[in-house]
Amino acid sequence: MITSTLDGVSVTTQASVYFDGKCVSHGVTFPDGTKKSVGVVLPATLTFNTGAPEIMECVAGACEYKLAGSDAWVTSAPGEKFSIPGNSKFDIRVTEAYHYICHFG
Repeated sequence: MITSTLDGVSVTTQASVYFDGKCVSHGVTFPDGTKKSVGVVLPATLTFNTGAPEIMECVAGACEYKLAGSDAWVTSAPGEKFSIPGNSKFDIRVTEAYHYICHFG
């Protein structure tokens, strides 16, 4: 199931812009203090570093990703998620806009 709305949250109106505008996201905070980000990655091949573990949820578009230590590219389509360990990195390859929710934790 694709997450289409996040109810009862506070949204940071100042966008976080990465990779010369190829990734733009907004922070979302839930009443219990849980934080997520919602954003889009435009066509590119990029490498992201993680601090905390992350779960990337595709809500529209698609991407291919490759986790640190792997040579395999895996496709993630709407309704699918993939997990990245903390203090790691992953490569992402996007050919059409990839809309996502990043769950931190």
